[in-house]
Amino acid sequence: MSTTAIPDNKTPSTHRPAPSPERGRVRLGSYREDESGAAREILSVPAAAGSTLVIDRLAETHTDARLVGRLEADEPQQNARILTTLYLADPSRGRCRPVSAEDFKDAPCAGIAREPLREEPLLDADGVLYRIREVSEGARAALRWTRCTPGEGEHFEVLTLRDVVGHLRDYEPARGLTVAALDAHPEDAPVSARRLREEVERLESSCILLNDRLREVVLQRVARGDLSMSEIAMRCGRLKRDRRGNVSGETSWLARRIGEKPEGGESEPTPWVHSDVLALIAREGLGTYPSDLEPA
Repeated sequence: MSTTAIPDNKTPSTHRPAPSPERGRVRLGSYREDESGAAREILSVPAAAGSTLVIDRLAETHTDARLVGRLEADEPQQNARILTTLYLADPSRGRCRPVSAEDFKDAPCAGIAREPLREEPLLDADGVLYRIREVSEGARAALRWTRCTPGEGEHFEVLTLRDVVGHLRDYEPARGLTVAALDAHPEDAPVSARRLREEVERLESSCILLNDRLREVVLQRVARGDLSMSEIAMRCGRLKRDRRGNVSGETSWLARRIGEKPEGGESEPTPWVHSDVLALIAREGLGTYPSDLEPA
């Protein structure tokens, strides 16, 4: 049996719900899947031309986003809560189609760029769009990865391929799309592809790897009771002593390496880990092969 939770619906229809810190998104409700028991949440996401998407996604990972409905700019925001109430009351909830880049096709992402090189952008779980564009860099145009958030005006941000991979928590399809764009780019084209080509080379030769698989395995072993975070850290030689001299593992070190806690001075955990550290945790901390924990 699934459970649902619907926020207070006493907000007057003339009052727009206060936006959450997550780029204007508003959490509208939640429930648990009948079979797996996974927690899911319903939220509204600003979209193109003042419209709003109502999305159903996994609460913990913000993945598996599904489109519940779309509100046009002239509709009252209270309709999002009404739609959520009806959706949660429907036994077939959760069967709507996945959110796609097409849902954000008309999003305003103009800037100092020409037409996007790639027709459809990549879309992360938070509704942020990533695409390769021709952007102005000094006196010359260049191919670069960019991102923009629908509903946040007309500007986009230029970022590296590594940034895209880090935000999407996966090497593909961003790496493959970059290689394809470079293969299709004439060497004598007036638009420079040098930076993009260098970014691919650095990504493929880097000893800094995504830590998602490492985190997944560590947390699985801890959840099963095979090991504790302290035991894994101690096996890796990361020790600490309390005032009485008792020795335990430096769990904060391990939590930072697997992306559970942010580094000092940072607000968000890093998605990256050095291959040497990954190998240390794999061999000494978990007793497995590093290749089992490396990203695909």
